[in-house]
Amino acid sequence: MKPARTISLALLVVVTACSAFAQDLPRRKLIQTGWDQVSPERLVEQMDAVEQQPFHGLVVRFNGRGDTPAFRVAFQNEDWDMAAIEEVIADLQAAQAASTRPMVRFLLMNANPGDVDWFDDAGWASIVEHWRIAARVAREGGLAGILFDPEPYNKPFRQFSWLAQAERDQHSFAEYHAKARERGAAVMQAIASEYPEMTLFCYFMNSANAMAAGRPDPVGALAGASYDLFPGFIDGWLDAAPPTLTFVDGCESAYMFNSQTEYLAAYNRIKSDCQWLVSPENRAKYRAQVQVGFGIYLDPYINPPGDKYYIDPKGMERVERLGTNVGFALQVADEYVWVYGEKASWWPTPHPRANEQRWWDALPGIEAQLRAASDPVAYAQQMMAEAGAELANLGVNGDFQSATVGEAAAPPEADWDPNAAPPGWSFWQHEDSTGTPGWDREVGHDEPGSARMAGVVSGCVLQKIPVTPGARYCVVAWRKLQGDGGSSIRVRWQDPEAKWYQPSLDVMIDADGPREEWAQMAGVVTVPESAGYLVPLLNSQGQLSADDVVWYDDLAVFAID
Repeated sequence: MKPARTISLALLVVVTACSAFAQDLPRRKLIQTGWDQVSPERLVEQMDAVEQQPFHGLVVRFNGRGDTPAFRVAFQNEDWDMAAIEEVIADLQAAQAASTRPMVRFLLMNANPGDVDWFDDAGWASIVEHWRIAARVAREGGLAGILFDPEPYNKPFRQFSWLAQAERDQHSFAEYHAKARERGAAVMQAIASEYPEMTLFCYFMNSANAMAAGRPDPVGALAGASYDLFPGFIDGWLDAAPPTLTFVDGCESAYMFNSQTEYLAAYNRIKSDCQWLVSPENRAKYRAQVQVGFGIYLDPYINPPGDKYYIDPKGMERVERLGTNVGFALQVADEYVWVYGEKASWWPTPHPRANEQRWWDALPGIEAQLRAASDPVAYAQQMMAEAGAELANLGVNGDFQSATVGEAAAPPEADWDPNAAPPGWSFWQHEDSTGTPGWDREVGHDEPGSARMAGVVSGCVLQKIPVTPGARYCVVAWRKLQGDGGSSIRVRWQDPEAKWYQPSLDVMIDADGPREEWAQMAGVVTVPESAGYLVPLLNSQGQLSADDVVWYDDLAVFAID
């Protein structure tokens, strides 16, 4: 018999073995970038080091061999060395062939040197050609798309500033804005001709001008701002973008966010307010094709208090605060969160300052925190395997072997009521549902004994488990189905007085496997502030007859921090 409140070694082995889905890219992805960005040439050489780190993808510098020439410096009137471009493509293809796990990669493009006036037709013909070549390189190199950094690094040139343009005395801001839209459309036509399915990921898009979005005249209010021509350029992108192309506003302004509320508010500004910075005919396309991402700046988690870039850990270890904020960002983002750092590196890099130390030395525990935030189920499974069979299970009678709560082990012939919830559990069903719960002494995942529901249109077996606000817990169970109907685990919350708490924060966990066989259900949840109890609801839905059955077994709830 299994111990009542530990997790069996057999369960640990199977949970780990069944984590193949963790090898696939998740819906939300953590992307690495920073001063230690690899070039295509170094990516081939450093593939093992890159793939060992807790990221789903990375940004690749658009450099030739030897890190020159820097093709990412694209906003200039200069022909590119096409022989070197072919070498870049060959290196990217070699890296793709050497990769051992799925990763998304983006090709870096900079708005530098930015010395081409928007009314310079010859100069812009060169810039448009650079974008076309970059799109081709991304497609043939097996990359997801382009990462565009609009920031000026070659002062006094600022490509997206009206006041920095050579002909600003000859053309009004409105004329420059219209010309920026025209150039943006030409750039997008070049991109779409080469790679219409790509993702155009930007460190920021209209999030940089969000304060103007709520003004009565949003475009007019931009004049004189640092990136006042960028919304016009984006509007041109949207004019020519095919429906297959995805944009990402990476919201670099999220660097100092330190609460879930800040991420939620920024998401709303970008998806709602910022659409007013593009023309009316492009707003539906903006809503449909522009995703929201967030930037995580690592340096504030190692900088001293008082530094301009310092994040208050709010009573946590600083690395734990990082993990919490990455978790918030991933929960809110549409697909991508990018991690940027300057003071350390993830692998050897020619950048002298970043190469002085590795991030796991600068911020011990960072790898575990990023893994826990970005792939929590796989991380929890790893913790289960490392902890062994004595890992504490907070669930009561999760293996459905106890005849009464607190009894270590009961024989299968224990006299349980087949039409009542097992000890330690409650049963609820909708008033229109007339199904029955019970204990099945014949059927079980690892040993005979499981919770059973038949003919339940909408209902569940459930229990409440005391938990700590802010802590993370893994919830694991197994289910098997017969006939019609569905199954899921709904994790709900109660406050310390056992009253239901914020249903909007409920978490759904589904099975990954065939209906007629035992399949695992696993997820990781973070306890909301002010919650006192985690309540797993083992659900049955859509069962219309007594022959429609769902079985649940081996529920485990355990802390992973």
